[in-house]
Amino acid sequence: MMTTGQDSAFEDRTETTPIEITHQTTGSSMTSSSSRGANFYFQCAVLVVGVVGAAANGLVLYGLVASKQHKKHVLIFNQDALDFVNCLFVVVSYSLRLSNINLDGTFGHWLCILFLADGCTWVPYIGSMINLAAISIERYLKVVHHVWAKEKLRKWMIYSTIAFAWISGIVIAAAAIVPTTAVVNGVCYARWFFASPAARMAFAIWNSLSFYVIILLIFIFCYGRILVTIRRQARVMATHSGPSASNTAQNQSNKIQTNVIKTVILVSGLYAVTWAPMYIYSLLKNLYSQHKIGLNGFFAILSIGYLYICVNPFIYATKFDPVRRVLLDLIPYKKNTPPLENVDNT
Repeated sequence: MMTTGQDSAFEDRTETTPIEITHQTTGSSMTSSSSRGANFYFQCAVLVVGVVGAAANGLVLYGLVASKQHKKHVLIFNQDALDFVNCLFVVVSYSLRLSNINLDGTFGHWLCILFLADGCTWVPYIGSMINLAAISIERYLKVVHHVWAKEKLRKWMIYSTIAFAWISGIVIAAAAIVPTTAVVNGVCYARWFFASPAARMAFAIWNSLSFYVIILLIFIFCYGRILVTIRRQARVMATHSGPSASNTAQNQSNKIQTNVIKTVILVSGLYAVTWAPMYIYSLLKNLYSQHKIGLNGFFAILSIGYLYICVNPFIYATKFDPVRRVLLDLIPYKKNTPPLENVDNT
């Protein structure tokens, strides 16, 4: 029924009967007992996170378009779009899991690959990580190497990066999931059938290095250099400050740029914190086969990771001024409040 030499990620396969499959960053299957215990409610929690994340990211997308910031900050718009799509697929994926759908034939096979094995969810997730690194590099070039970026950085490069993020997500997700996932006796085994335990371990290490360690190093390098450059520029401007209109305009421009940088730093920091438990667990599991975690513990870790795409839009809404103004205008009571000038004149 299952390939030999591949330990279950959560429980000894001889002690349980696998009846459902759930997302795991490093691959391999997850089993559970037939009773709907605490893990059922943890899956419901992930589903709720997906619903809230989809709604929140949708609002931010509206705010970016309404404020016309989607044209000025294309990569940030793409970041939110990737998170929005990710949330939608999380909702679909966990709704199917909780429905206990019977997997039969070709339809069941592709349902397993696309949703139960998180094939569709992985695409925007991987694209989001690549895009987040691209935002960091773009900010770094515009701040630290301003002259070079102004002369050499073109829009086609930005749009090519966006296409690369989406295409890379599709290619990597397909390469990682399709060959290693199968339906056996009506059960979806996600990222289970690796050629050998060594291949599975190599994939886990590559996945952790590529989408956590390297991404984190890019954040540290880019934003570290950015903060040093901004402080240096602030000291220079303080020395040559004056009441001229040009200085006022420059200060306003610097303020907008600083707000954007603060926003993406918070988003990057949130990613580093929320996904750290999952990647640490993944490495421990694949490097030390005796390392095990219960279903409830796994879903708790996974819920923390998915909080990233749920909290992200709130950072944009509170720190990104143009989006915040648009979203504040949606609040009903503001429309019924008389202008302050009219109140003073009565």
